Amino acid sequence: MLNVIFTAFMSFELIAKDKESKARAGVFKTDHGSIQTPIFMPVGTAGTVKAVHFRELENDIKAQIILGNTYHLYLRPGLKVLSEAGGLHKFIGWDKPILTDSGGYQVYSLSDIRKIKEEGAEFRSHIDGSKHFFSPEYVMDIQRTIGADIIMAFDECTPYPCDYDYAKRSMAMTHRWLDRCIDRFNTTAPLYAYNQFLFPIVQGSVYPDLRKRSAEYIASKNMQGNAIGGLSVGEPDEDMYSMTDLCCSILPQEKPRYLMGVGSPANILESIALGIDMFDCVMPTRNARNGMLFTTQGIINIRNEKWKSDFSPIDENSPCELMRNHTKAYLRHLHHSGEMLGAQIATLNNLSFYLWLVGEARNQILQGSYKAWKDIMVKQLMTRL
Repeated sequence: MLNVIFTAFMSFELIAKDKESKARAGVFKTDHGSIQTPIFMPVGTAGTVKAVHFRELENDIKAQIILGNTYHLYLRPGLKVLSEAGGLHKFIGWDKPILTDSGGYQVYSLSDIRKIKEEGAEFRSHIDGSKHFFSPEYVMDIQRTIGADIIMAFDECTPYPCDYDYAKRSMAMTHRWLDRCIDRFNTTAPLYAYNQFLFPIVQGSVYPDLRKRSAEYIASKNMQGNAIGGLSVGEPDEDMYSMTDLCCSILPQEKPRYLMGVGSPANILESIALGIDMFDCVMPTRNARNGMLFTTQGIINIRNEKWKSDFSPIDENSPCELMRNHTKAYLRHLHHSGEMLGAQIATLNNLSFYLWLVGEARNQILQGSYKAWKDIMVKQLMTRL
């Protein structure tokens, strides 16, 4: 064993490190179960991962943790319903770990109907136009009510490109908001019969000095884990990787690192090599509904004419049996017919692939062969078939 740390709430155990990169394998323990890292978290924005049932998430996709969104759950079904249900786990019937985004990214995306100030963020609901206000303290209270195992600090996600002075001011405010989040978190208790823990978020756009300052500030707070935000918002991959590498060189080795909103299979593999442990992204589910499949051989646009009479398996090497039994021609037919089953099968394919990918990455780290494997797989998996 390389390293073990324990806090009042959790333990994160580093099992192995790759010989030629910063990739690492670990076990992250929560009251709802253990998570083997590196890990991908399917996005269940409003309490559901679109187009899949929870038994498929567990049995076919092999999800260990899913992500919910504070902004969307706050609006629907609302805090009263979630409280009466006994929290999100009981409401949706999922007994494994859950992470909730703070809502900061959604507030950022509502640029035309929100106002950000020192006190917090005022915004209008995208559903009915009603006015709402998120302060750092209230976001902690909301996430206590939702009851996720991992909750995120309230931050401002800056756009790309972003002016240096704005990025600097925003980062400083995110740090002040973090202090308020920590104060509220430390003076409140979980509402249900299990522990929660809080991850701060590094910001600073693509400016190395700001990222360094932010990562140092976040690390100084000594929370149970740390996140890197404000990337995968349109910047070149090279900038994403350089900022991630910089942050990982500062954030504590002995705590899990979560790169928010990333990304493509190549993004994930390259970021694992830099020392990232946790990922989430809507790409596998959203792209599936539009007919883009990620497979062990490369990327398929199943709507293309070339698959019309292709009766080979969707992915003969897939960890999901359905992908080995259904053909490309059949899935193309479903998509062109507008059948819901087409979106379901495609989503199962993409998510089972993503979970296979991080699982295989873990195996390669344990064997000490991650970098060589990664260099081959990045090219293979991003090939258009």
